[in-house]
Amino acid sequence: MNLILIVMPQRRVTLFELFGCFLKLGCISFGGPVAHLGFFRTEFVERRQWMSDEDYADLVALCQFLPGPASSQVGYAIGLREGGLLGGMAAWLGFTLPSAILMIGFALGLAELGDVSQAGWIVGLKLAAVAVVAHALWGMAQKLCPDRDRALLALGAAAFLTVVSGAIWQVAVIAAGGVLGWLLFREKIEAKTGALESEGAKSWGPGWAWLVMFGAGLLGLPIWAANQPESMVAVVDGFYRAGSLVFGGGHVVLPLLDSFTVGRGWIGSDAFLAGYGAAQALPGPLFAFSAFLGTAIDAGPGGIGGGVLALVATYVPSWLLLLGVLPYWDRLRRLPGAQAALWGANAVVVGLLLAAFFNPIWATAVTSTDRLAFALLAFGALKFGRLPPWALVAVCAGAGALVF
Repeated sequence: MNLILIVMPQRRVTLFELFGCFLKLGCISFGGPVAHLGFFRTEFVERRQWMSDEDYADLVALCQFLPGPASSQVGYAIGLREGGLLGGMAAWLGFTLPSAILMIGFALGLAELGDVSQAGWIVGLKLAAVAVVAHALWGMAQKLCPDRDRALLALGAAAFLTVVSGAIWQVAVIAAGGVLGWLLFREKIEAKTGALESEGAKSWGPGWAWLVMFGAGLLGLPIWAANQPESMVAVVDGFYRAGSLVFGGGHVVLPLLDSFTVGRGWIGSDAFLAGYGAAQALPGPLFAFSAFLGTAIDAGPGGIGGGVLALVATYVPSWLLLLGVLPYWDRLRRLPGAQAALWGANAVVVGLLLAAFFNPIWATAVTSTDRLAFALLAFGALKFGRLPPWALVAVCAGAGALVF
């Protein structure tokens, strides 16, 4: 059997370093998926220089195409790229652990703290996310939209996505950007060389095998759970399907989660909404809300074990998809025609992030002139004061508690 090899960069990143890096990001990455992508770019493109803006935008474009939590998939893919299978797991665990622990804690009783969504420190964190995303957009636009054609693609995508909503439109716009890039830029492209070369290749087997496993779970779990409506298998089936069938991640997964938890009587709607409200105040991926549900529902093991089971079941589909697709993606993106398409797709990704920056990030965080001033000061500290993102988050949380 032929194994598909993924070549790795010329450096050795320890699992401890990967875990620690993503754990820090999991503690400070407030603001939702778009903000997470901004934090990732600052950390891995600018600060650590593990990858170029082009490589990073390629990953973002790919993960926008795949179902599941896009920002967590990008983080997992970076972990795979730097440390193979164990590196991917270290990255996912570090980024997800803080929010998962807090979500399980809320389910066990911490939700009695009440609604903290309008607390001053939360407002400060939201405005820190505004600054981080604006800074990331600034850098990505300079690198990925250096000419008029790509700038127009980005602005056109942003304008379109402010008018329409839905994850399917994001996927369609990226696809359209790829087609336009192929038409506009294919004659200008020369194949990149050595983009991911190293002294040793990493392999995790043929990509098709992981895709078969993904399909087997999606088709087989409902059959297995059919006669066990409140068993552990039924819980795994529900959360696995939620992670498999949702494009856009985050808020988009809520209808599926609601349908098989509240809809089956496993949890009350008030408790469901209380957990979702708590998730808005936490750093890291919103998909960690599944840990709250697994802990609180009246099905499966419940408690901490149920929270861990639900969390893992929600993420397994995205792991399998990335393991299956990345080998072919890395080969495809080296072809001149594919690179031309990526020029267009990457420009559109900038437009997608720009649209998401204005709504919901800007629209929900910058609601008054004093908040605008706060966000501008935060951006200045990040852009011109060279304040690291983790320090900016801490400063903004403290200042927000005082100001708001």
